[in-house]
Amino acid sequence: MKTEWKLWLKAAGMRAVKTLAQTAVATIGTAAMLSEVNWLMVVSASVLAGALSLLTSVAGLPELK
Repeated sequence: MKTEWKLWLKAAGMRAVKTLAQTAVATIGTAAMLSEVNWLMVVSASVLAGALSLLTSVAGLPELK
């Protein structure tokens, strides 16, 4: 049982980090220039996306049986 939790945490964590990074790149890409990036918005949107990814993973991960 403990091993299952470790596998789930690893898979869900990797998925959340990927989602967080993709959201950051997409949010930064919406600014015309790097100096116009609203960094607070980038961080908050990325953290929210990572949290939502973890919550979505509770429903199940296709990587795990």
